Amino acid sequence: MEHGKINLQRLVLVSMLLAIMVIGLGAYTRLTHAGLGCPDWPTCYGLIDVPETAEQIKKAELAFPERPVEPAKAWNEMIHRYFAGALGLFIFSIALLSFKCRQLHVPLKLPLFIACLVVFQGALGMWTVTMKLMPIVVMGHLLGGFTTLCLLFLLYLRLSNKRQAIPSSNNITRLGLVGLFILASQIALGGWTSANYAATSCVELPICQGDWSTQLNFSKAFELIPPEKESYEFGHLAFNERVTIHVSHRIGAIITTLYLLWLAAMVFRKETNAATKSAAKLLLLVLTVQVGLGISNIWFALPLAVAVAHNVVAVCLMMCLIAVIFLAQNSQPMFSNHTLSE
Repeated sequence: MEHGKINLQRLVLVSMLLAIMVIGLGAYTRLTHAGLGCPDWPTCYGLIDVPETAEQIKKAELAFPERPVEPAKAWNEMIHRYFAGALGLFIFSIALLSFKCRQLHVPLKLPLFIACLVVFQGALGMWTVTMKLMPIVVMGHLLGGFTTLCLLFLLYLRLSNKRQAIPSSNNITRLGLVGLFILASQIALGGWTSANYAATSCVELPICQGDWSTQLNFSKAFELIPPEKESYEFGHLAFNERVTIHVSHRIGAIITTLYLLWLAAMVFRKETNAATKSAAKLLLLVLTVQVGLGISNIWFALPLAVAVAHNVVAVCLMMCLIAVIFLAQNSQPMFSNHTLSE
């Protein structure tokens, strides 16, 4: 039976790696403007792969005259769907194996919740296509992918943890949860920036170009339900509204960076647990990389590789923060009161 728990841990680890690939492929699909590379779902022009022969393309364009076949974009979209579908199967397997291993006191509610989440994530993927890249749906799909990976990581931590939690005298856990909310809000802002094609609205550093401060329009920039359009591809907002989104994301990045730096300093100051400090060091390293990628996106006008990496490193940053919180709450301190009393 213990072997079943080990298999479950391995399955969760593989699923995490697959989820990272799905997030990267999703970002690549979005950034190559391939979100509507296939105008239907789950098929692509009615096929399980991509129309490539002259006959297939002719039939596809007769069925979808508003969307000429672009094989490269269609393949980007379908490869993302294939990997996402495989991840869904892995997650359902995790839920099933968790149920079988429930006598070993493995988490059961969390795997079942992740399985439900991946079903909803699949629906968001469908709506992304059927609602023609409506920004709120695109952002929701991105956040759903991030949440899926983070919950898989939390499940892996819980399966790997063999130490009994000892109440800590500091408040790192509470501060970490605040940081988690701030970081999640910043990631949502990043998703909103991408979904509204606002990433290149400001092309100068450290501030936006020109008279940007007079152009801000928060009421329209963050309107969740947009006017009805045939397609939201390439965005529907005016330039000043995109500037507002971009500036908000930059301000959010500054707030998030400062808070996480302060949180790491608090960990080094108050934590006695070496594992938590190691997680905080990794958090600082990933944060540095993420800030560098964000600056590079602006400085080099959104290069594809950098923009994809910015998405992947964002979820890695979230995982580092989850590790800090988990270890601060669950890892045994190097010198607990019980140890000192012995």
